[in-house]
Amino acid sequence: MALDARRTQAYFALLETGGLLQQLMEEQLQRDGGLSYLQFFLLARLSEAPGGRMRMTDLADTLLHSRSGLSYQAAKLESAGLLRREPSQDDQRSVTAVLTGPGRELLDKVLPGHVALVENGMFDALDDHQADTLAEALGAVRDRLRALAPSSAERRRARD
Repeated sequence: MALDARRTQAYFALLETGGLLQQLMEEQLQRDGGLSYLQFFLLARLSEAPGGRMRMTDLADTLLHSRSGLSYQAAKLESAGLLRREPSQDDQRSVTAVLTGPGRELLDKVLPGHVALVENGMFDALDDHQADTLAEALGAVRDRLRALAPSSAERRRARD
């Protein structure tokens, strides 16, 4: 069974668009702040979380990254003073990542270039109706895929 031509075109456009956007973001984030794409999104997610705090397991699930890979990146960010890790207040078995002042300052430094890239590379190509349609369509696909994808804890249990 194969996808029809319209779905094949949409699928490949999505993959290529995501890859190109990620490549351009990697270059901008490295140039403006010495951050990788994953490190930026880790800090950005923390900045959106209440009190700049989030359990590492929840971050791994949000960022769709393995817990071990995320721990490695968090250690690099922690050694740079951009975040700190501490035992969770709710569950002593869990670790919470906390955004630091320098981490927030670095985000503030790289964010203007990041927003300009997204505006110029993505939204300037769309009118308001297309942007609304894209947000609705990708939101539905994201929600469907999140329901199908196992959490980081489920992936780990499957390996053990």
